[in-house]
Amino acid sequence: MADITTIEAEARERAGKGAARATRRQGKVPGVIYGAKAEPTLIALDPKVVMREMHKGGWRSRLYEVKVGADATRALIREVQFHPVTDQPEHVDFQRLAPGEKMRVAVTVLFHNEATSPGLKRGGMLNVVRHAVECYVDPDNAPAHFDADLGEMDINDNIRWSNLKGNEGIKAVIGDRDFVIATVAAPTKMPDAPAEAAAAPAAAAKAAAKPAAKKK
Repeated sequence: MADITTIEAEARERAGKGAARATRRQGKVPGVIYGAKAEPTLIALDPKVVMREMHKGGWRSRLYEVKVGADATRALIREVQFHPVTDQPEHVDFQRLAPGEKMRVAVTVLFHNEATSPGLKRGGMLNVVRHAVECYVDPDNAPAHFDADLGEMDINDNIRWSNLKGNEGIKAVIGDRDFVIATVAAPTKMPDAPAEAAAAPAAAAKAAAKPAAKKK
């Protein structure tokens, strides 16, 4: 059974931009719960609660129970809109979950053991192709994240979908190939030699070529 995060919300009566602005003036974040062939539910949220969830990893695949009074709705966060200047949340879209229906979610990939990777130790660069993987999952068993082990990866090695841990029994949206998650790329260039080391031979040669000063 997946972990469920409960969020308290208030009901909103009116839709539209004017109503949303009025909700923000009251210090709340307007939101909507849609889907499962039901009428949309208009809600207002505490901005601190929204930011708390945004700062957690894997919020796109986390299962929520949104409580509005005595009613509780299970849903996923689909989109959060932010103010372009203040970065404060301005609107939250939840998708209501229908019983027995698999949902398309983006599951975050966490990378482990970078310090022991032979390739990274030799100056290689970790090139992450996908920070999250789109999957079809049962909402009751949606994973919070997948795990990628970098401990044995050398230069030019890669991690693919089949190498991830925690994806057992889960179908990826990309189903026609074992796609790449990340690679360890070779260094782009060798580090420059220290300026002092490069200048020392030139200084010695210049000193040898200079004629000795005459005694007076």
